[in-house]
Amino acid sequence: MKIMSAKDAKNGFGRLIDTALAEPVTIEKHGRGVVVVMSIEEYERLKAPDPPAAAPVHKAEKRI
Repeated sequence: MKIMSAKDAKNGFGRLIDTALAEPVTIEKHGRGVVVVMSIEEYERLKAPDPPAAAPVHKAEKRI
């Protein structure tokens, strides 16, 4: 994941968009991550409901 300062994101907004289309970008203020910018495709993928989980497989219990 790329990291960009808020100042650089503001001054290079076009570059931020181009980069976010390829991979998520963390925007930092005062050296601390505050937001992540990502493509709409990645956002839609992340917010989609998870497929149903497979039923857990239980091993037979051994009685002693």
